[in-house]
This record gives sequence, C-alpha cells and structure tokens, in this order.
Amino acid sequence: MTRPPRLSRFERNDDGRIALLALVLAFAVLLMIGLSVDGGGKIRAMQRADNVASEAARAAVQGILAPQAIEGGDKVVDPAAAVAAAQNYLAAAGVTGVVDIAPDRKHVTVTVTITYTTLFLGLIGINSLTATGHATTVLVAT
Repeated sequence: MTRPPRLSRFERNDDGRIALLALVLAFAVLLMIGLSVDGGGKIRAMQRADNVASEAARAAVQGILAPQAIEGGDKVVDPAAAVAAAQNYLAAAGVTGVVDIAPDRKHVTVTVTITYTTLFLGLIGINSLTATGHATTVLVAT
C-alpha cells in the first residue's frame, strides 16, 4: 500500500473556512446596521424628550398666581397649578417626568424620561435605550 503524498500547508483543503468568515462578517454588518438604526432611534427619542420637556415647562408657567399678579404684585407661579399643568401635559404626551419649581417660583424645570425599544440591538440583549430631556422655563413679568 502506498500512502498519499503529504500536502504542504499551502496545498491543504480549506473547505468551510470561507463560510465561517462570511458568517462572522454578516453578523458584524448586521450589528453595524443595528447600531445605526437604533442609535438614530435614540437620538430621535432624546429630541422628543427635550421637546416634550420644553412644552411641559411652558404649560407649567401658565399656572401664574393670578390674584397677586392682578393686584400689581410680583408675578410668580402657583406651585400646585404649575405642577398640575405640567403633569397633565406629560400625561397627554404619554411620557413620565419630574417637575421642579425653584424657590423664587419664577423658574420651572421639567425632566422627561422616554424609553426607546430597539429594533436590531435586541439580538445582542439590548432591548431598550433610555433618553432623558431637560427644560427650564423662566417666568418673565412685563
């Protein structure tokens, strides 16, 4: 019996190695697409959070303490009315947030949190991303 000639390392059979490489590269490309799509989704969620926070803060400063302002006194917000107006706006927008009235009662800060559900990154275990928006509105008396 004769033995088959021994192949050098350059002559060996490479069956299956290209398929493994293609699989790894396909996963990498899918991951990059996922980062692009879901990264853009998080940016949109951050923009929405900022917009909703701005509008809720504007709604809050509409809760001015009317009797004091009508009499010519200092124009300040009524804390209960301001918080209620902002929370109503946040509820209508379908988001959660925190309303903070400054001690001078002329500054209202709203912080909004929005959760973005990922489309592609769920494949690697990242199912949601959190976006936070902040806005401060100042009551200006004219």
